[in-house]
Amino acid sequence: MMPVRKNQGWLPSIFNDFFDNDWMVRANATAPAINVFETEKEYKVELAAPGMTKEDFNVCIDEESNLVITMEKKVENKEEEKDGRYLRREFSYSKFQQTMILPDNVDKENISAVVENGVLNIQLPKLSEEAVKKAEKRIEVK
Repeated sequence: MMPVRKNQGWLPSIFNDFFDNDWMVRANATAPAINVFETEKEYKVELAAPGMTKEDFNVCIDEESNLVITMEKKVENKEEEKDGRYLRREFSYSKFQQTMILPDNVDKENISAVVENGVLNIQLPKLSEEAVKKAEKRIEVK
């Protein structure tokens, strides 16, 4: 499973390849950590999301059959006004989107997701080898 970066121009990749700057801190350091692992029967994706609820997520398959995970959280905390001045007022907004290219053997009809203890868990069941072969489009040569 491969993460996809959209809107990435050619210039940043040249610098990253040339200078091999993996040791540098990323600009998007606030992006949640993602684990992806595989068992015999499925792939599992774990996304760290402390404080998030299931309403904050949208998990879908896009028109190119990629897994798209979107997370958005808006928080507005207000304390009472006194004489026309705020004693305290805070706004918070977080948004994250990750697109992952799915392997051909993922059963896209039976993907499930659940949020537990601050972690979004996505189960991506695998198709059997026979089902993968049936799904391949064969073109008859005449």
